[in-house]
Amino acid sequence: MHVAVQAIDRGIWRNGVASEGTRFIPEETPLALTYNGGTYAVMMGTPQNLEDFAVGFSLSEGIVKSVDDIRSLEVVRLDDGIELRMWLAPEDAALISERRRHVAGPTGCGICGIESIAEAVRPAAVVSQGQRFTPEEIMAAMQAIAPLQSINLQTRAVHAAAFWSPAGNIVALREDVGRHNALDKLAGSLARSRTDAAGGMVLLTSRVSVEMVQKAAAIGAPVMIAVSAPTALAARTAETAGITLVAIARQDGFEIFTHGSRVAARHATEVADVA
Repeated sequence: MHVAVQAIDRGIWRNGVASEGTRFIPEETPLALTYNGGTYAVMMGTPQNLEDFAVGFSLSEGIVKSVDDIRSLEVVRLDDGIELRMWLAPEDAALISERRRHVAGPTGCGICGIESIAEAVRPAAVVSQGQRFTPEEIMAAMQAIAPLQSINLQTRAVHAAAFWSPAGNIVALREDVGRHNALDKLAGSLARSRTDAAGGMVLLTSRVSVEMVQKAAAIGAPVMIAVSAPTALAARTAETAGITLVAIARQDGFEIFTHGSRVAARHATEVADVA
C-alpha cells in the first residue's frame, strides 16, 4: 500500500552523543500519467491527492483545456508505483500523440522530457485583472499555511501550494516532495471544485522558477506569493503574463517583483526592470 509518510528507525549523532529514534519521512514513488492507454510522463511524487495531480498536470501541460475533457480517471496502484489512467476523446488523444514522452522525471522536475528550448520558455497565458490585496492580507495568508501542512508537520521535508480566497481563508492546500507537483495538485483541486482562481492568491512554500509561473498562469491566478526568491526568468515571465509576483515573504514582510498595483498601500519595494 502506498502511503504519504513512513516511520523510519535511525541512529542519531548530535552534540557528541549517540542515540536511536524514529523519524517520519515523506514517501516518494513513480507516478505514471497515461492517456488512452499511452504513457505521457513518469514523475516522482508523494502518493497523495493523486486525482488532483492528474487533472492539474493535464491542465498545466496543455493536454486538456478543461477538467471536463477528461472522460475518466482511475488511480491504479502497482507494486512499484502508481498509474494515473486517463481517457480523453479520440480527437484530443490524437493531439498529444506527437508530444508523448517516456521520461522518468526526478523529484521537483517541472519540464522533464521536453524536446526544444522554445517549449521550455513558452509564453505563459495572460491572466485577468483580478483584485487588490493589502499587505496585511498577504501576511495573514502566508502565516495560515504552516498549520495546515499535515505532511510537513511530521516530516519537515515537503513543499506546499495553497489558494487563499478574499473571504480570508485557505480554500485548498496540497503537499508534495516536488514543488511543481504540489502546484499541479492545487490546480487540479481548484479545477475539480470549480473554484475561480482569478479571485484569490496562490501561495507557495518554495522558490519561484519559470515553470511555477507558467503553471500559475495556466490556473488563471493573477497573484502568487512565495517564501523564497524568484529567478530572473520567472520575474520576466510573470511581468509578461500580468501576474503580481510577491516573493521572499517572511514574518517581517515581503518584496513585490511585478505588477505591484494589485497590492494596496504597499509596504514593500517593487523591483522594476528585472533583467
